[in-house]
Amino acid sequence: MAVQRVGMVIGVREDRVDDYRALHADGHPGVRDLLATAGIRNFSIFIERLPDGARYLFGYYEYHGSDYDADMARLAAEPRNHEWLAMTDPMQIPLPGQQGWKIMEEVYHNS
Repeated sequence: MAVQRVGMVIGVREDRVDDYRALHADGHPGVRDLLATAGIRNFSIFIERLPDGARYLFGYYEYHGSDYDADMARLAAEPRNHEWLAMTDPMQIPLPGQQGWKIMEEVYHNS
């Protein structure tokens, strides 16, 4: 089973950065267990202010499974995941033309 690496990007509302950080702090359980059940490992989120003045979140994770679409569909159907997204989605600003996180094209990986 090959590992699938996923990078993604989304904006974050300036007035919600502290709230976003608090939701993702080590002490907050969030949906970590649901992510693991869906085969998601090494999930990291980074934040940076880019030259346009806005802040963006960059997310990265590795998928360890055999049916990505099915695992993501099960994750999307989880009520706790819906609750989590109801908290985090209003803090984010999708890129133009997107509904949520924009999946990025992988151009290089050094293993």
